[in-house]
Amino acid sequence: MKVVVQRSKQAKVVIEGETVGAIDFGLVLLVGITHEDTEADMVWMADKVANLRIFEDESGKMNYSVTDIGGQLLSVSQFTLYGDCRKGRRPNFMAAARPEQAEQLYDKFNETLRYAGLVVETGRFGAMMDVELVNSGPVTLILESGA
Repeated sequence: MKVVVQRSKQAKVVIEGETVGAIDFGLVLLVGITHEDTEADMVWMADKVANLRIFEDESGKMNYSVTDIGGQLLSVSQFTLYGDCRKGRRPNFMAAARPEQAEQLYDKFNETLRYAGLVVETGRFGAMMDVELVNSGPVTLILESGA
C-alpha cells in the first residue's frame, strides 16, 4: 500500500462539476493498493496516518498529528501510484490491485480512520476526479506498508 500524504489548508474533490468531498485544515491522502495488500495493511496505514506528527507545535517543530489538531482527511483512491514507468513510454499498472479487491480494502482503510475518531471525506472510487488543494508548507510524504 502506498499513500501520498499532503498537509492541506483546504481541499476538495469535484466530479462533473459536483463537489463530492471537501475538508478544511488537515491531510489529503492519495491511496494506492497493490495485490499483496491485506486488511492488516489498511489498519497499519490508518494508524500511521492518524498519528504521523507533521503539524507544527508552538516552537515550529513537527510534533502534532492530524488527530492532535482535530484536522480532517480527504482520502482519494489512486491506482496510478502503482504505475511502473521504467520501460517504454506508457505506464504499466499491473502492480495495482484489481478494482474489486482495491475498493474493499480502500473502504476498510477509511472505515478504520473514522473508527479512530477522524472526519474522513472521500472522492468516488473509480471515477474521474478533479482534486483541488492548498498544500500547506508544502509538506508531502510518501508512506508505504511493508517497506
